[in-house]
Amino acid sequence: MDETRQAGVGVDIRRAGSLTVYELFAAQVACNPHAIAIEQGEMQISYGALDRRVRKLAGALLRLGVARGARIALLSENRYEYIEIQLAAAFIGAIVACQNWRLVPDELRHCVTLVSPALIVASVRFAERAEALAIDVPIIVIERDHDRLIETAEPASPMPVDGEDPLIILYTSGTTGLPKGAAISHRAEIARNIVLRLDLRATEQDGFIAWAPMFHMGSTDQLLGALMSGATVFVIDGFDAERIVSIMERELLGWVLLMPGSIEPVVELLKTGKRRVRSVRAIGAMADLVPKALVAQLSGLANAPYLNSFGSTETGLPPASAVLIPPGVVPERLSKRKSTLCDLRLVDPGGNEVPNGEPGEAAVRGPTVFSGYWNADATNARDFANGWFRMGDLFRRNADGSYDFVDRAKYMIKSGGENIYPAEIERVLLADARIGDAVVVRKADPTWGEVPVAFVARADESLTDLEVDRLCRASLAGYKRPKAVHFVRFEDFPRSTTGKILRHEMEALYRHLLT
Repeated sequence: MDETRQAGVGVDIRRAGSLTVYELFAAQVACNPHAIAIEQGEMQISYGALDRRVRKLAGALLRLGVARGARIALLSENRYEYIEIQLAAAFIGAIVACQNWRLVPDELRHCVTLVSPALIVASVRFAERAEALAIDVPIIVIERDHDRLIETAEPASPMPVDGEDPLIILYTSGTTGLPKGAAISHRAEIARNIVLRLDLRATEQDGFIAWAPMFHMGSTDQLLGALMSGATVFVIDGFDAERIVSIMERELLGWVLLMPGSIEPVVELLKTGKRRVRSVRAIGAMADLVPKALVAQLSGLANAPYLNSFGSTETGLPPASAVLIPPGVVPERLSKRKSTLCDLRLVDPGGNEVPNGEPGEAAVRGPTVFSGYWNADATNARDFANGWFRMGDLFRRNADGSYDFVDRAKYMIKSGGENIYPAEIERVLLADARIGDAVVVRKADPTWGEVPVAFVARADESLTDLEVDRLCRASLAGYKRPKAVHFVRFEDFPRSTTGKILRHEMEALYRHLLT
């Protein structure tokens, strides 16, 4: 067989082992075209109708010069058109770079220029911000152009798209530096959907409430997974506790994503006793960041297990989101279990595996892992050394095979030669029902170099700093106990889109207390 023929056969073999997000969505269209794919307020669109719009939108994108591998920079609030653009891109092999509209102009310009888009799509709400970027590519305004493009286009014909082709770019940022663009392939999105269904036992009937920003993996991974499975996506433009609870009352749902900062309003509605949740497979996220009593209260009221998750934009729900805390149970410990479809090692800075009980950086391998950071060869060479993705998160492996989160590898308090990880202290604080939320940061100290300081939002206004110290004294070594406690309002904690308190921003806001 000549080399050309061999190469062609190789392509055919690779294609036979590959599927795309659109192809799995199309299989659901063929199975039940009248099933509801998307609900947004009073509007519902069936799988069949959505597919017809997606194919025509794909044709319009091709007409605009958006070919396989081209990037579409998408700047919009949550809306059904956002999903149509993602599916149309999946059909033609284009890539949607989902822009974080919370960024300041310079950060947003960096994120858009990083991916060299062929097209910018923005909603009216963010059209001026898109135009202010002054990037020389066409700008499509959703409310003005989207339906017109669909109405005037011919449906696209099927195109060759590989499962390893990137589909989505989501942006991540560490403790320093500008955001990085994580390229997520069709293969990774499909695998992330499988993990949800294996570990959380979600079915094709279990819908998803997409209220978190669609530029975040919490929404995009799950809504694409729902549409690949035949379920309904309920679109909400941002957090709305009343609408979320209303959907929970009437629909079968898989994972109801509630992050720190969004849990309390839902609990307040549910504990009136007048609301009855129909069926939820799992609720909540990131139990390490939530007071244990609140974990039990939410799960008990929803009659659904709480998802003790640990994942990332780069890895999806893996590597450690396989534990479901039973409804109404106050967990004694928050140890994690490895998710399916991934391999997990804990390694030292040299890449050597650490023994049980020692902190090590999580190194992950598996089909849910992203395809590297866009246009960042040096970072990829470092973070994917030896074929494992290094997450930058520290865990301890227990003798029973479970894992305890320690902290981010890059944020550590060095006090008198001892390493202190803030999450260890925060876990003690959040276990007390009198504390609504807490974060620990470092403070320069002339004797010890650095010492930990706690910022606490009280759930019980009678709580004093002496009682917080007593709480820590009972569970922590002396060098780990906060050397000062400052009480702040719950709403004054700066948070990321996932609800995590932004430690470095907290330091900046309260620098006067830390010097």
